[in-house]
Amino acid sequence: MPASEKTDSMATLRIVHRTRYRYAAPVAFGPHRLLIRPRDAHDMRILDSKIGISPHADVSWHFDTFGNSVALLTFRDRASELFIGSELVLRRYVFAEPELQLDQQAAAYPFRYGPDENIDLSPFLFVQVRQDRPAVEHWIQHILPRMPDRSMQVLNALSSAIHDGLDYIRREEQGVQSPAETLTNESGTCRDYAFLFMEAVRTLGFAARFVTGYLYDASADTGESGLVGGGATHAWAEVFLPGAGWVEFDPTNEIVAGRDLVRVATTRTPEQALPVRGSFIGSADAYLGMDVEVEVRKVDFDRDGERTATQVDLG
Repeated sequence: MPASEKTDSMATLRIVHRTRYRYAAPVAFGPHRLLIRPRDAHDMRILDSKIGISPHADVSWHFDTFGNSVALLTFRDRASELFIGSELVLRRYVFAEPELQLDQQAAAYPFRYGPDENIDLSPFLFVQVRQDRPAVEHWIQHILPRMPDRSMQVLNALSSAIHDGLDYIRREEQGVQSPAETLTNESGTCRDYAFLFMEAVRTLGFAARFVTGYLYDASADTGESGLVGGGATHAWAEVFLPGAGWVEFDPTNEIVAGRDLVRVATTRTPEQALPVRGSFIGSADAYLGMDVEVEVRKVDFDRDGERTATQVDLG
């Protein structure tokens, strides 16, 4: 048994993700690209997975430039509804207190990445929306008139400022607000929060990437609501800190390195992290809408690794 299983917090989760696209008449479908399956790592182990698609599609898998697991769907039949469902059972581990693992030079702020790190991390160091940089810098100066001298203090302060200072809104349409739009509106979704956080920390010299995945909310098992972002795909950011590696920051819920965050894909920009991307062939007014259901629950496994909870019908 790995040492992490003995010493680190652990949770076994079942995640069901159903997406239905509805059309007024049967349409043909172009290729679709899915980012719905995580990769095994030392902090996450996939125990079981399955996918259901209607109408039938040929499925092939590959890795993208970030190492994400990507499913490519090719359709032959027309239909008035496209259904894409997945079920995952995974075990999530977390390392507590990332600050204790930081290299000495990275614990203090400001710090510099090493020569190799600068090369490897260069795509994640550049601010994406250059024209918004003055607005982001002004916001940073406002919330941090005196810059802390510890990296984790800087990052936690930015995450807290987003969590405490902005209003969370749920927006169904795709796309991400620019950092300036989020600051002007004083509101946003989880993906808007993550993007603002990324651009802010990149402005301060940290390497950051966008993460899409799921959020386990223990209170949902009792019918209550505690965290924000459950019941749908969730988004947050990761920052590279030498010694600790990529550390999760979820400004929506003010979570740092939490086991309740289930990473599916990491990308340089939010646009690259869409869970489902594809097209249909038909009149524009044929599209009626989309329904998404996401369920994240704890599940028990017996000693042989077989599921003891009832399996879910993806259809």
